[in-house]
Amino acid sequence: MGDFAAVASWQKSSFSGVMAASRAWQPCNSSSRGSNVHSGRTVSMEVKKQKMKMALPGVSASTSTYSSRISTNIPLYEHPGASFDRYLEDKPRVFKAIFPDTKRSQRLTEEEWRIHMLPTQFLYLTVVPVVDVRLRCKSAGIDYPDGVSSDITKVLELDILRWELKGLDDIVTPSTFSLLVKGEMYADRRTKPSLKGRLQMSMSFAVPPVLALVPEDIRRGVAESLLQRLIGNMKHKVNGSLIADYSQFKREILG
Repeated sequence: MGDFAAVASWQKSSFSGVMAASRAWQPCNSSSRGSNVHSGRTVSMEVKKQKMKMALPGVSASTSTYSSRISTNIPLYEHPGASFDRYLEDKPRVFKAIFPDTKRSQRLTEEEWRIHMLPTQFLYLTVVPVVDVRLRCKSAGIDYPDGVSSDITKVLELDILRWELKGLDDIVTPSTFSLLVKGEMYADRRTKPSLKGRLQMSMSFAVPPVLALVPEDIRRGVAESLLQRLIGNMKHKVNGSLIADYSQFKREILG
């Protein structure tokens, strides 16, 4: 859910040297595969790949879709005078805790922000991603995401509404590439109070002619590395920065 990091390396036997994707996001130190249990925090992750067929003019008929999911369950220490629900209502503060680089983000509306990411090398192309993120609070069980109990008092949803890949404008279009990011977080007080969250990312990519000669395993490596880094950084921000900022919020409210 901040600054992300994507680093992928590839090597082909018919070439000498290594092609490397430079950093697009700030790196995190957390693992991006499997299930991690540390400091009382449990995080599970899965990465899925599938093949689909699409009929798009000027692109390959084969489109690869890669998806990654993460869930977190962290002990939550609330105070009646400074509940986590109250904290979630301050969306600008929550956004800053997750996406701290104010120089590369701007507020668009009450619920939406635009994030300008760092340039990255995608094979031999330079890409500058720009995404519009929305944070929205829901309560009283109304229009909750699937899997969230109506007993939960407040849910904060995260969505990416729009995206742009500057530098690939003539190559990657909405008809050949799609990015979906959806997530939510909330306080679950039904048993032991905890902060729960889920995040799902998926990316579909129909290969344009300019990249048709790049082996599929290289493209797959790029996509998987990107999603794993993004989702790992989200976990890091929620488990670290967000909880730390909520603790600061409690001190400010309670004195």
